[in-house]
Amino acid sequence: MEIQKLLHPDVQQYILQHEVEDKASLLLKHKSILGIPTSMVADQIAGKGKAKLKLPLWNTTNNIVYPPSVNLEQCSSEVTAAFKVKLLTKLTDVKFNRAVDLTGGFGVDSFFLSSIFKEVDYVEPDVNLFEIAKHNLTILQKGTSKEQETKIQFHNSTSENFLASIKDKYDLIFIDPSRRTKGNQKIFRLADCVPNVTQLLAIIFDKTEVLLLKASPMLDLQQGAKELKHVAKIFVVAVDNECKELLFLCRKGYEGEPTIEVVDLKSNSNRAAVHFEFFQKEEKDAVVNYSNPLPFLYEPSAALLKAGAFKLIAQRFDLKKLHQNTHLYTSEYLVADFPGKVFEIDALIKPDTKVVRQYFPEGKANVATRNYPLSPEELKKKTGVKDGGEKFLIGFSGVKEKFLAVCKRLAN
Repeated sequence: MEIQKLLHPDVQQYILQHEVEDKASLLLKHKSILGIPTSMVADQIAGKGKAKLKLPLWNTTNNIVYPPSVNLEQCSSEVTAAFKVKLLTKLTDVKFNRAVDLTGGFGVDSFFLSSIFKEVDYVEPDVNLFEIAKHNLTILQKGTSKEQETKIQFHNSTSENFLASIKDKYDLIFIDPSRRTKGNQKIFRLADCVPNVTQLLAIIFDKTEVLLLKASPMLDLQQGAKELKHVAKIFVVAVDNECKELLFLCRKGYEGEPTIEVVDLKSNSNRAAVHFEFFQKEEKDAVVNYSNPLPFLYEPSAALLKAGAFKLIAQRFDLKKLHQNTHLYTSEYLVADFPGKVFEIDALIKPDTKVVRQYFPEGKANVATRNYPLSPEELKKKTGVKDGGEKFLIGFSGVKEKFLAVCKRLAN
């Protein structure tokens, strides 16, 4: 990528003026823009748009250059990168002298690691992505402090070659393997990712005592722990109730059962909306009781469901479960600090158009189903309601029968 052409003041001004324009319409209108292929300019406009919420610092900094969308999709957000820094600073036995990001990519994690480590090595084999990240991080470092300008060292190399070439030890090695094939198909098993971290573990633990690995939220937690070694802690990280990434904190020589920590971060706050910590053995040993719907209904956060604490949620919060495969819970009295959505049930009704219309006279409802014969779309069609309104229509299975509940969401 010819970065200097994209940095021309006229091109940068054009990108700012057309920030909300659709990429496809630009490609139809122009073969080139200010002497640059339209596709290159369109990629910058699209990248800036994606960065607005995900990477506000990048979005508001002048002369930032964006990579292809696939690289922006896999890179960490500022919120999740900041969380990594927070969890690392809690490791009281770690010295924050040197870290290496073996899969530097767009450089978000490298930049945030440089806020707590004296030196950070950024490693990236793709020359275009390498040049983009080097350009951007140089600008961003100058915007922080003079002291930070020399913190990040850039290496255009594969993870394998870099590890083979170094003799020094690191206080932390971070890796975020690419989760796409050459045909752009998504993959999840660590052994299928690039680099194959399972084959690098021996040399990694020869260079560091601490490895932090980022994985797809689609990866099975137990599969990930099985593929890796010395997993001390697994973090299930969500932002605004959407699972974004799994983090495996590995410590050389650790052989115990990993702790599973669930964190749901707020995109507009430093506060975690959900925090839940447990061992897998606790979930296996948990005792759960079942009940038909009681006045209050609870839906765990997406991160909690991903973590698989299905029985333990009921035990910890003194709730009844509705069905073994219905991950909704109920109680006679309100549990105000539940980590997820809380509803109050107004009525249990039949999925009949006339009955539903009595409770939703405007014909609008927020429809959801959990372990129910009909999908939300099928239930809306059957009952004649459309999306909208303040009340909820939730279908779910109990131990012996199916239920359709009219609910209102409670603030929590």
